[in-house]
Formats: sequence, structure tokens, C-alpha cells
Amino acid sequence: MRAIDRVWVADLTYVPTDEGFLYLAVVLDLASRRAVGWAMDETLEATLPLGALRMAIARRRPAPGLVHHSDRGSQYACGDYQRLLGAHGMIPSMSKRGDCYDNAVMESFFSTLEFELLMQNNWATRHAARIAISEYIETWYNRERRHSTLAYHSPAAYEREVLHAAA
Repeated sequence: MRAIDRVWVADLTYVPTDEGFLYLAVVLDLASRRAVGWAMDETLEATLPLGALRMAIARRRPAPGLVHHSDRGSQYACGDYQRLLGAHGMIPSMSKRGDCYDNAVMESFFSTLEFELLMQNNWATRHAARIAISEYIETWYNRERRHSTLAYHSPAAYEREVLHAAA
């Protein structure tokens, strides 16, 4: 079993609504595939991924030395984001320039989200999309959805097994 809270991956995407795009930033634990933090906003400013990272830190309280991997987007390279990583002893890691496969786990998460939720719905408002996405992540994806990478366990079940094995 792989240890949790050793490597996090992060990225952002957009969600269409009748009001315009809602932007979603997510932080996943690489070992368990659990969405440990996320945030949504009407803009792609750095406050979006900062919100997701702050949620992840508050929920997980990772030990110093955690590797945080993202693409080279300005939101992740900016001073505020890098300072928050440093303040919590995280080691920043960024994709190679032009390598779209370097963050494949995040791309897989967004592909799953698109197939299982976004393609099935058309939201009139950003607020409605926020509610649906929050419920999807917290109720379905983290707690119920089985992953072949995790021997067909959900992220929550995988983490329980890791913690039980460590006890």
C-alpha cells in the first residue's frame, strides 16, 4: 500500500453553465486518489487554486516534506501559492514545459468528472453547478466510486485500509 499525504497533485478546469464558466481547482492525494481540497470561482485568478490548497491543508494537516505537483500555470507559479507551500513545508514540483501527460492523474480525475457528471447535466446557474460538483466529489467520488488503481476500493476505503495497516 502506498502512504497517503506524501504526494498531492493539483490542477484546474472549467465547467460550463448558462451564466458562463465556473472554474474548479482540485487537489488530489496521489496514493488514494481522494480529492482532499477543491474550490470554485468565476475567475481563474490565483485565489481559486489557493482556496483548494487551503482546504486540503486544513483537512489533512500534512507533515513537512509532502510533494505538491502541478502544471506551470501562473496560478501555481505565483508568489502567494509558492509561499503557502513553503509555509507548510511542502516541496513544489511542476510539469515539464509542454508535457500534457505529466499530470495524468489529475487529467483522469477531470475526465471522470466530465463523463460522470458534467456531460449528464446542464446548469442554469453557477450556484447549481457548485452544489452538484461538491456533492459529486464529497459523496460519490471520495466515498463510493471504486478505482481500479486502488484494487476497486473507493478513496475513503483505501485510506481506511492504509491507516488500519499502519496501526
